[in-house]
Amino acid sequence: MKPLEGVKVVDLTTFLAAPTCARVLGEWGADVIKVESGKGDPGRTQGAVFGMPYTDEENLGFDMSNMNKKFMTINLKNPKGKEVMDKLLTNADVFITNIRSKSLKKLGLDYETVAEKYPQIIWTQCLGYGEAGPEKDSAGFDVTCYMARGGVYGTTVNKGGDPMIPTNGFGDFQVSLCLASGICAALYNRNRTGKGDKVTVSLHHAAVFMLSTGMVSAQYGNQYPKSRYEVIAPTNNVYRTKDDKLLAMCAPEYDRDFNKIMTLVGREDLIDHPDYSNCDHMNELGKNREVVEILDNAIGQFTLEEILKIFKSNDVPCEICMTPMDVYDDEQVWANDVMTKLDCPSGQRNIPLNPVKFGSFKPDVKVTKAQGTDTEDIMKELSYDEAQIEEYIAEGAVQGKKALGV
Repeated sequence: MKPLEGVKVVDLTTFLAAPTCARVLGEWGADVIKVESGKGDPGRTQGAVFGMPYTDEENLGFDMSNMNKKFMTINLKNPKGKEVMDKLLTNADVFITNIRSKSLKKLGLDYETVAEKYPQIIWTQCLGYGEAGPEKDSAGFDVTCYMARGGVYGTTVNKGGDPMIPTNGFGDFQVSLCLASGICAALYNRNRTGKGDKVTVSLHHAAVFMLSTGMVSAQYGNQYPKSRYEVIAPTNNVYRTKDDKLLAMCAPEYDRDFNKIMTLVGREDLIDHPDYSNCDHMNELGKNREVVEILDNAIGQFTLEEILKIFKSNDVPCEICMTPMDVYDDEQVWANDVMTKLDCPSGQRNIPLNPVKFGSFKPDVKVTKAQGTDTEDIMKELSYDEAQIEEYIAEGAVQGKKALGV
């Protein structure tokens, strides 16, 4: 039995962070119903932005946030549509949304209204900037709220260079698991108290938290952005090998490992060097650049394969800086179910699974379906008969299956 079997989730979400949270809950066994407006989740066509196909038959850009769900289309501005939504919420354990608070209020789906009518619900909202402050009603996307305002772009750039170009949704997918953790904690507490709760996560707050080391240390003078020549411990850095590959090394116990690393790269002459071998003293003297340049030159004499073998056999943590194409061929990925393969019209395609593992079951995924595919079946489960379903469809309160682009 999966840990969330029996939990009913109503998903009123778009794009990436919030819907991915619901996807993860579905992967853990929850029964997730995604409610879309007549226009549908704009995430269905984000393949255009991601550089991928987007059809009802092959749409991994939508799958990655919406697998393991049922799909229903409701017009929430229609009285009968609102009635259907009310019936869904009557039986729900969790309501997830990223709709802005002002719009939720107009729809009668704000926390205060929902909590009063359905006190058992875990009401969950993904926000851009949080519930207060001057930006509380501003549109929220991970590029603006997470990467920019949250400090990621400003701290991860090599000083003097341009900000990194991350894959779309880099912050969104991290936030999705923050939301999922809050929901699970609230469900646990409800089992003890019988009461639902309100769970919110903002993209902005999540980014600041993920940068905790930088956020805390900056006030002590550890300022970002910084050059790779300014890193406090040169044994925590990225180096280029003889065959023009990037190697990431992470040996944080600098004082302990300095002599070993210098020996491994052929610089035994620097063992116990008075200016270099102690991290605090090296920083006091401002010798960071010199040590980085020494390692640049030394590591540059080896191919990636050679230096990986030397370092790994001597327990120096290091790895190739992989691209997605490299990850596809990584045996570590497939040995640990990091990704799975989906059969698509264009052939087998790879898609990541969420990183949380349980001993009680193996992960699986159910790909997405066309908008409104499950509308009629869900209405039958809500005790609507065939005549009522036809009436509600005819009046535009709900919609049945609708092909993408129609």
